[in-house]
Amino acid sequence: MTIHKEGRGLLIVLLILFNGLNVIVYNLDYPDPVRLSVLSASIVIYLAVLQFFRSPRIVPIKNGKHILAPADGKVVVIENVDEEEYFKDTRTQISIFMSPLNVHVNRSPVSGLVSYFKYHPGKYLVAWHPKSSTENERTTTVVKLQNDLEILFRQIAGAVARRIKFYIKEGDQLEQGGEFGFIKFGSRVDVLLPTDASVKVSIGDKTKGGRTVLAELV
Repeated sequence: MTIHKEGRGLLIVLLILFNGLNVIVYNLDYPDPVRLSVLSASIVIYLAVLQFFRSPRIVPIKNGKHILAPADGKVVVIENVDEEEYFKDTRTQISIFMSPLNVHVNRSPVSGLVSYFKYHPGKYLVAWHPKSSTENERTTTVVKLQNDLEILFRQIAGAVARRIKFYIKEGDQLEQGGEFGFIKFGSRVDVLLPTDASVKVSIGDKTKGGRTVLAELV
């Protein structure tokens, strides 16, 4: 288990702040219960942030016909939608909600060439809101597979998540299960597939990024 690069700076700052706070509380004339409460709260908060930025090493289960989950979380949407940004047709959308307890590394569902990428500033509706896919801060990525089929996926900020990080651009080559981004403190990822794809998950299923098969292409 390693700590993701997005959290290392914050963890160092928190460590310095909490150490300073506890030194101050210890050296001032506070009763022992107050000192213990401050120390306990510092440890709990620090460990919570530490676990949020964990980045476990995984071995992706690669398969050219499979669409892998882009994140750890829970399936909250499986439906056909009108995709207006890129395809401008009907696609099957599978959405994964990531709680603050989930690993927040985002992984590519497929291998291929990034044929389209765009960052969209926007609102911060709760991540499970139906309009979060089109109104929230988000990124849109389209990856072209070797057979020229294209798969679209989106990072979507939520009410708490206000820092989307992405490490890709148009023309990049992605590996299935490889990291392409990170979202801080709760969020959602949508995957949009051809409507003839065979969906392998159900609403409420838990997913593991780079390992859970969301769907199989025909």
